[in-house]
Amino acid sequence: MARAPAIAEIEELPEADRLGDFPHPRNTRALFGQTDAERALAEALASGRMHHAWLLAGPKGIGKATLAYRFARAALAQPHERDPAGQSLKVDDATIAARQVRALSHPGLLVVRRPYDIKGKRFASSIPVDEVRRLRTFLGHRAAGDGWRVVIVDDANELNVNAANALLKSLEEPPERTVFLLVSPAPGDLVPTIRSRCRMLSMPALADGDLRAAATAALGAADMPPPADADWAPLERLSGGSVARLLGLFGTGGLALQAQIDRLLGLLPRVDWKAVHALSDELQPAAAQPKFELFFELLMATLAHLIRLAATGEGSPEDRSLAAKLIGTGRLASFAALWERVAREKADTLALNLDRKSLIIQTVAALSAAAQDRRPD
Repeated sequence: MARAPAIAEIEELPEADRLGDFPHPRNTRALFGQTDAERALAEALASGRMHHAWLLAGPKGIGKATLAYRFARAALAQPHERDPAGQSLKVDDATIAARQVRALSHPGLLVVRRPYDIKGKRFASSIPVDEVRRLRTFLGHRAAGDGWRVVIVDDANELNVNAANALLKSLEEPPERTVFLLVSPAPGDLVPTIRSRCRMLSMPALADGDLRAAATAALGAADMPPPADADWAPLERLSGGSVARLLGLFGTGGLALQAQIDRLLGLLPRVDWKAVHALSDELQPAAAQPKFELFFELLMATLAHLIRLAATGEGSPEDRSLAAKLIGTGRLASFAALWERVAREKADTLALNLDRKSLIIQTVAALSAAAQDRRPD
C-alpha cells in the first residue's frame, strides 16, 4: 500500500516590523488619519511623474508602513485597478497584486528590514549590508511592461553604516520606474545624503478619533476585545497618537505599569523597596522583555514630562506640584543629566544582556538621591 505523501510544514518566521499578534501593516486594510499623505502619493502615481524616493517620516505606530504597502499594492496593480481620480491608493483585496504583496511574493516588490536569525532565534540588531545588497539582483531585472518596482525600507533608522552607504548608491543612480519608500520615525538621524535624495512626506500623530478607530480595527482583526470605556482616555493620553503604542500599552498592562510609576515618583525621595523588588523580579525574566521595555518607556516619558514642566511651568496643577517637589528650579540640570544616564544604561542593558533587576534598583536609587539633591553612596 503506497504511503500518503508527507505534508511539509513551513514555519512562519517572526517579522521585526510586526507588533505582537496584530496584523502586519501589509495586511492592514484601512489607513486612518493620513489622508493628505496618501493623496500625495496617489496623485504622484496617477500623474506618472513619481519621485524616485520618498521618506515617510513621523512617530512610530501612526501608519507609515501601512501607507508604504498601500502604495505598493496600487503601484504594482494594473492601471485600471487603481483609483481613476488619483486621490486614493485603495486597491481591491482580490487583485493579483494585492494578494502577492500580502504574501511578499510579487517580483516587483523588495522589502529591506532586520532579518531573523533562525539558529539564534532573535532579530539582528540592525539592517546589515547583505540585506541591501539584494537590491543588485532586484534592480538588475526590468519590471514587466511599463510596471513599477517598489522598495520598502522599514525602518531606515535601523540601517547600519555599510548598509546605509550601499542604499545611497542606489538612490544616487535610481533605475527607471523604481520607487523607494523609506520608513523613518527619526529622519533627522539618517545620513544627510540619504535625506537629500528623498522627498519628505511628514505624517502626524493621530487625533483621538482616528487613534481609537485604528486601535479598534487592529484589536478586532486580532480577535481581542477593546479596552473598557474608562480606559480609553488614559490610553489615548499615554499613547501620544501612536496606534502601536496604544496597543502595546493595552496588551502588556501599560496602565497598571503607569500607576506603579506614578506611585513610585509620588513617594520620592522615600522608596517602597518591597514594591520595587517585586516589580524588578516581575520584569527580570527574558519572557518579560516587552513589559520591561514598556516600563522604561513610560518612566522616561513621565520624567521627561516633569522636566519640561519644571522648566516651563506649564501643566496640570497635580503635575506642577510633583515637578516642584522632585525637581524644583535648582535640580533641573541634574535631573536632565540623570534622564540621559538612565537612557544610556537601559540601552546598554538590552544590548549587552545585563541584569535587568539591577538596572531597575539602581535607577530607583538614583531617582531617590536626585530628589534629595545628593548622590547615592
